[in-house]
Amino acid sequence: MTEARRPHPAPPAPGDVAPGHALNWLSEGWRLFMKAPGVWAIQALIFFVILTALGLMPFLGWAAAPIALPVLVGGMIAGAQALDRGESLRVDHLFDGVRHHAGNLLLVGVFHLLGLLLAALIAAAIGGSAALTGAAVGALAGMGMAGSGMMLGVVVFTVLWALLMMALWFAPALVMLHEMAPLDAMRLSARACIHNLLAFLILAALLYVLLWVAMLPAGLGMLVLIPVIACALYAAWKETFAPQLPASLPIAADGPESADRTPDAPPPP
Repeated sequence: MTEARRPHPAPPAPGDVAPGHALNWLSEGWRLFMKAPGVWAIQALIFFVILTALGLMPFLGWAAAPIALPVLVGGMIAGAQALDRGESLRVDHLFDGVRHHAGNLLLVGVFHLLGLLLAALIAAAIGGSAALTGAAVGALAGMGMAGSGMMLGVVVFTVLWALLMMALWFAPALVMLHEMAPLDAMRLSARACIHNLLAFLILAALLYVLLWVAMLPAGLGMLVLIPVIACALYAAWKETFAPQLPASLPIAADGPESADRTPDAPPPP
């Protein structure tokens, strides 16, 4: 007789995070990266090659890469957790998202892609209707109406895109480390980002600057930045959710005694 699967815990309110902790997350990301820089760089290279290859697929490449992204991110988060627990980082940690919860992680990518398509459709409808109305009115007033409508469409798309990015940010970690359902994970991720909006705005600004810096040496800096972002995401998850959520953590269980150990506690010396 098979044991009934334990239901997912009800999503709690995310913890409060000080805005300045965005710097702490990046600092922690760098610390975890420096524990195994060579392995992280190899993971980042494989990560980039896989997403590029998927993106070059005929007809479906535009959809395949975004859908696969949460699966690979989930694997890197598993690697960050392993390092944080004092374990060794392996290259194949990148594929832990394939071995564990692949279906739910793929669904996160599907829902995110559908959200982007819906946001683009809404923005196009707003801009298109304004352009048609402006053409019907004609003259200078019509041009102004069309221009205003196009700008409104851009603003609407930007807001919806930002909300979708918030929904995506923590979702791989919540699926991977807490076995949450995809939509539940995305809703809770968005709630956490909105709840601590200033911290995540600061983090987004810092990542934007770091992205340009990483691209300068022929893009080679991405071999460092991709793992640092993954580790910073893990650090942000750890501070925002780990104290609130009871974790099952099947990917990190070391034995029967692991059920009595908190998910973030390092192994005893």
